[in-house]
Amino acid sequence: MIKNVLYSIVAVLLLIIPSVNFAQVPNLGTAADFVLFSTDGAVSNTGISQLTGNVGTNNGSSTNFGNVNGVMHDGDGESAQCATDLLIAYNQLNDTTPTFFPAPLLGNGDTLTAGVYSISEASTLNLNLILDAEEDPNAVFVFQIDGSLSTGADSKVKLINEALACNVFWKVEGLVDMASGTSMKGTVIANNAAIEMNTGVTLEGRALSIAGAITVDGVLAYTPIGCGSPILNGPIAPELGSAACYAIFSSDGDVTNTGITNITGDVGTNVGSTTGYDPLLVNGTIHPIPDGSTAQAASDLLVAYNYINTLPYDIELLYPEQFGNSLVLTPHTYLMGGAATFTDTLFLNAQGNADAVFVIQINGALTTSTYSVVKMINEAQAKNVYWKIEGAVEINNYSTFCGTIIGNNGALGAINTGVVLNGRALTTVGAITTTAITAVAEMIPGNCETVSVQSDDPHTDAVTIYPNPLSTSMTIRVNNISKIKTSELRIFNVAGVEIINMPITQELTILETANLTSGLLFYKVINNGNTIQSGKLVVQQ
Repeated sequence: MIKNVLYSIVAVLLLIIPSVNFAQVPNLGTAADFVLFSTDGAVSNTGISQLTGNVGTNNGSSTNFGNVNGVMHDGDGESAQCATDLLIAYNQLNDTTPTFFPAPLLGNGDTLTAGVYSISEASTLNLNLILDAEEDPNAVFVFQIDGSLSTGADSKVKLINEALACNVFWKVEGLVDMASGTSMKGTVIANNAAIEMNTGVTLEGRALSIAGAITVDGVLAYTPIGCGSPILNGPIAPELGSAACYAIFSSDGDVTNTGITNITGDVGTNVGSTTGYDPLLVNGTIHPIPDGSTAQAASDLLVAYNYINTLPYDIELLYPEQFGNSLVLTPHTYLMGGAATFTDTLFLNAQGNADAVFVIQINGALTTSTYSVVKMINEAQAKNVYWKIEGAVEINNYSTFCGTIIGNNGALGAINTGVVLNGRALTTVGAITTTAITAVAEMIPGNCETVSVQSDDPHTDAVTIYPNPLSTSMTIRVNNISKIKTSELRIFNVAGVEIINMPITQELTILETANLTSGLLFYKVINNGNTIQSGKLVVQQ
């Protein structure tokens, strides 16, 4: 009887043990905030690297880095604490009991589940290594390599079934050499050896060395999200008050336009005149001369400026003349200490938090290249982006700019041909000149009437089209299907060219719009040969 009971217990344990995850996540402490760090060794960069996380060394120097989405720490209190915490984390990983003993060649399409993998010699990663969490987001993968680790060109670590990079750890007793095009996942800790990351390497994790230099060359590396990492909300947004009504506004300076400019929001100035805007192309109010609305907007804009000007910054971008160039920013308050030159692309990454706020303080003028683009990714929204600029602003031809510009004592002298402004251009002092642009001021609750897009004819509500502004899709809802059994939706660009013609035969129709270009469109709903509704659509891509 006793023997049968023991057999039963053993059988149950054998069933349970395979699902137990013996690996523990090491306590990284302050090292979790660093994307690149050496306790004893230089940290250097060549090429344009995009880094999110702190960078530094406790004994050496960090050289040739451009703008880093983090803080540089060389030989200071933070680097000393990081060195202490990194050693603790290394010892924890080193002391973890192995559960698997794979061959030194990793990858080639192999799939591994959670556990501690011990390799007693140098190891190589080739092609694809797949880490499968088996639907457990807490699954931990630890690789203990008693030798160097090298990766083949374009090799990849892939995470599936809820595996997270923050739960992957590589403890390497030797050189770590990541070849060009490698996609690495997890925190890499090299003991008494260097880490080399070559051109085109992507690292979602960290590269940390106990003693050894770290060199990177044109890489993308960022600290992982999850495993208790903080949700970034950014600062509290400024209160624009009635200035939120305006897409284009100067507290003191003329506001003028040439060319075909489409505006969603009010346009005006509190000192000077507003000229050149076509009322048919402004979905809002044009204030040709100062009035009560412009006076209130000027007052509210000054309050917003004073708030954003004194907001403490989290991260200083050290090279404002190199701004853009595919830099990725997360929700923070950023400072640039001088005039900024924005070239190519800037990515604003909300990390899945649609309410996250970005504030960018520029203590000087701002100039963009032609075709410069601010791209909103991972649920970032233009209404949550604010630019404080101490000087003139020049947004050059065919650029796409997102956010509310609050200029101080500087003209917005050239918002040029083909520019799409998803936000506002506001200045305390200075003239504003627009030339054939599209500007959309998404409504922020304030002391003004809604500036959202409305149908041209308020008495017709045959269909409702939403959202508006739109991005990847829009929905057409027929409000009374019994009266409209068959209709057509026709959409035209600003030149009057028809770009979409589709039937409306159901109560709800969804139209994919990801291929549309940002800007203003016009629509008509045709029923039995008659136009029963028309209006404007704003595309924000």
